[in-house]
Amino acid sequence: GLIMSELRVCSVLLLLMLFGQSFGATPSFSVDYQDDCFRKDGEKFRYISGSIHYSRIPRVYWKDRLLKMYMAGLNAIQTYIPWNYHEDFPGQYRFSGDRDLEHFLQLAQDVGLLVILRPGPYICAEWDMGGLPAWLLQKKDIVLRSSDPDYLAAVDKWMGKLLPMMKPYLYQNGGPIISVQVENEYGSYFACDYNYMRHLTRLFRSHLGEEVVLFTTDGAGRSFLKCGSIQDLYATVDFGPGGNVTAAFSAQRYAEPHGPLVNSEFYTGWLDNWGSRHSVVSSAVVAKSLSKMLAMGANVNMYMFIGGTNFGYWNGAGGKYSSQPTSYDYDAPLTEAGDLTEKYFAIREVIKMIPEGPIPPTTPKYAYGPVKMKKLQTLTDALEVLSYSGPVRSIYPQTFIDLDQKFGYVLYRTTLPMNCSSPTPLASPLNGVHDRAYVSVNGVAVGILERNTAIMINVTGKAGSQVDILVENMGRINYGKNINDFKGLVSNMTLGKDLLTGWSMYSLSIDDAVSQGLLGEKEATLRDPPPPAGLSPPAFYGGSFVIPDGIPDLPQDSYVKLPGWKKGQIWINGFNLGRYWPARGPQVTLFVPANILSTAAPNNVTVLELEGAPCSSKQSCTLEFTTTPILNATAPSDNKEHRSNWSYLSET
Repeated sequence: GLIMSELRVCSVLLLLMLFGQSFGATPSFSVDYQDDCFRKDGEKFRYISGSIHYSRIPRVYWKDRLLKMYMAGLNAIQTYIPWNYHEDFPGQYRFSGDRDLEHFLQLAQDVGLLVILRPGPYICAEWDMGGLPAWLLQKKDIVLRSSDPDYLAAVDKWMGKLLPMMKPYLYQNGGPIISVQVENEYGSYFACDYNYMRHLTRLFRSHLGEEVVLFTTDGAGRSFLKCGSIQDLYATVDFGPGGNVTAAFSAQRYAEPHGPLVNSEFYTGWLDNWGSRHSVVSSAVVAKSLSKMLAMGANVNMYMFIGGTNFGYWNGAGGKYSSQPTSYDYDAPLTEAGDLTEKYFAIREVIKMIPEGPIPPTTPKYAYGPVKMKKLQTLTDALEVLSYSGPVRSIYPQTFIDLDQKFGYVLYRTTLPMNCSSPTPLASPLNGVHDRAYVSVNGVAVGILERNTAIMINVTGKAGSQVDILVENMGRINYGKNINDFKGLVSNMTLGKDLLTGWSMYSLSIDDAVSQGLLGEKEATLRDPPPPAGLSPPAFYGGSFVIPDGIPDLPQDSYVKLPGWKKGQIWINGFNLGRYWPARGPQVTLFVPANILSTAAPNNVTVLELEGAPCSSKQSCTLEFTTTPILNATAPSDNKEHRSNWSYLSET
């Protein structure tokens, strides 16, 4: 009997040990204020992370990029969730294909990476309107990022959809997410609304639970932490290389006397703007600062580890209105196309925690060569297929939002109310062209108006002549106090001393028309007026190329350049690659991911050239596919706001 009861005791003990382990094995992640560190499953933990934006990388490449990050020695990634990418119309949610956020999180976990999630609602990120959906502006006087009840109602609804989706992916629930950021660099925003931040804290807690580590990120200065940090959210800072690391972390210590040191955005490079030089930061400087932070035991997230691409219309713009290019290469350790750089290996050398196995190689590129383009039709010729809803008429011009259009282009049409036999100023006295307008009179291009830079041009013509003003939304401001960025003609136009009235406005669905192949070639008529030197009305051009299917491993990635073309938009097989503007630079080539190309059928290329294509008898009307990116063509001016204090601090 004794032996039996001893055995029973032993087996009970054994079961307790087994169950105890499984009970005790609930994964946990927390802030340890005693030992100034994070704790993961009870053990001291430090993350070395890199930023990657799934919205800037085609889904087929997510795994490749994540593996390269893992092989650099990172144990975590950080990603933003752009609200406007998933809810483009109120209540209509998109989470499939390139927007499949859950698949991305699962891949990160499969690769062996933890996730630091930054769901906003505002993210900045050099992304259109900082990730906030443009439809919020339907309430004209809405105060974004504040306790404005209409704004909060939309946020609550969106987070009520998003955060429950994220909950299973939290670390304590067996997923990869170790911490979640609330808002983003709020201390750099004018509102300084603590009630708003408290509201978000309660909202996040109600959906994600009490255990998850919630944090804020702000510039490394007391002034930023004053409005950006708040009780119950762990305050972290961001700063770039080359500065005084100790001083930067002492700003964090002002808000958080104890707990882990965290640089949530350690800048490996910097963003570009059209008309500025391509930003470059030396590998040596990045490696040296990283090394210093790691020696202090700090947690670091590198922003960006891979930048990616602003396909379509997703780029943002700086607060004094400087639009950002299609490439978001960022001079990051992995290029826009995911290629390994010298910076990648310099960082890997500093981290020295290299996992076993080979690094996935740089993806091969293929030069498909020149493609002959021919003119299809001018934009006004194509108006019927581009604007199937027809014109909206009003006395004064309406904005994109009034017309229920978010991105791209709107055509504004009116007539000259009087004879303008001598040049007469057509102007936007209140600087209301948001952002760039291509003006023609009776089908002849007469000039370009541009926000902040060209608010007046001279026109001539008889009374009753048709005036077309094609307005391009070049990306909404993503940072600072002007993020409520309305597009189109946002104030009245004048001709001489008179207000122009009697407008017809055409919302253009160019992407639909291109992907449905509606833009056929139009017979040139004799009445087509010859364009003035250097400027012609916006027009579509088309061409195609065949990728032989007999060559293994094709299609491959490529880059496209448009020699002699000025500015416009390019689509391949209906996919909107983005804007090109080699005339202003610095970006000259656009990244062409292999997944949009076909070996089974000819690849169709469509170009909307806004200013004038090189298609005269003297110049060849071609674009060219090449293996080499050009992101650093010398731009005419250097942007004054450039990398002030390694943040956007100059704007605040």
